[in-house]
Amino acid sequence: MASVTYDQVTKRFGDVVAVNNLALEVEDGEFLVLVGPSGCGKSTALRCLAGLEELTDGDIYIGDRLVNDVPPKDRDIAMVFQSYALYPHMSVYDNMAFGLKLRKTPSNVIEDRVQDAGRILGIEQLLDRKPKQLSGGQRQRVALGRAIVREPAVFLLDEPLSNLDAKLRVQTRAEVSKLHQRLATTFIYVTHDQVEAMTMGSRIAVLKDGILQQLDTPQNLYDSPGNLFVAGFIGSPAMNFFDVTLVKDDGGTWIDSGTFRVQVPEKYAEEPRVKNHLGEEVIFGIRPEDIHHPEFASPGIIAAPVEAEVDVTELMGNEIFLYLLTGGRSFIARVDPRTQVTIGNDVQVVMNMDNMHLFNPQSEESLVV
Repeated sequence: MASVTYDQVTKRFGDVVAVNNLALEVEDGEFLVLVGPSGCGKSTALRCLAGLEELTDGDIYIGDRLVNDVPPKDRDIAMVFQSYALYPHMSVYDNMAFGLKLRKTPSNVIEDRVQDAGRILGIEQLLDRKPKQLSGGQRQRVALGRAIVREPAVFLLDEPLSNLDAKLRVQTRAEVSKLHQRLATTFIYVTHDQVEAMTMGSRIAVLKDGILQQLDTPQNLYDSPGNLFVAGFIGSPAMNFFDVTLVKDDGGTWIDSGTFRVQVPEKYAEEPRVKNHLGEEVIFGIRPEDIHHPEFASPGIIAAPVEAEVDVTELMGNEIFLYLLTGGRSFIARVDPRTQVTIGNDVQVVMNMDNMHLFNPQSEESLVV
């Protein structure tokens, strides 16, 4: 096991900066997820750690060891890719054992490690099969097993579930999480799927354009996003945003969209950064799950009523997604399945202002973190 440190790491491809001055410490035994949209630099950051890309600037440490000039095979890491990359002519056993045989590992040690990995992953009965005889989920487990037998200090996983169907992805991500708990080894996991990131990571690093936006626990990223990008990226469906003006009126601070007005709770209104933007345009954010039908709103919340027109409804079984219109602006509410509405009709919803967000439109930084 080992910690990992990115010390002001930069990677350029010609004029393109893929990773920009990345400073990140991964604790020993942690499950860290690198998440962001395509092209944000997350896979490049992982490949730099693996030694598959040469750094333009900065240092990378595995434990206390500087690995900038260490060959990939000597970094004590194991990598699992999006493609299974299994040898089709080899059995599952031989695929998992291949790397150990190249290292001249004794055959009895290879046997023990492959059998142990097979039991951990539930594929011990498949060791004699060829990859073509396996399902996608089984092939991915073989790829994981090939990494496990190495007994590396750090596991690197680059979107390993992307080729699986939706049901299998849910099952396999639970298996990967359990695997981390069993092995208690450092995992660094790359994905563009924020649901995957939220459910698997002990901490999440959100990247955009090669720049680290925020590093925190999943719950803190959800509750207290540091900027507009993180707020919109974390959470599904995404947070609703409105261009509004902050006004002081009737002894309180109000959010005025031109179509609706809702009062800012005192705990936020007293924030110095909020006071500094009185009379100015800001961005108001509210998550779909914080917009309720009045009949089913939780008691005790600071409920602000808003009139809207029902545009589209999506019944999900345990909830309904309402696509609403107000002043030509569309937003989403995630409401109780007992809610009765009709497309094209007006409806009143209430926003839970306890969980509101405000952002500076220029810097995009949160005003209420």
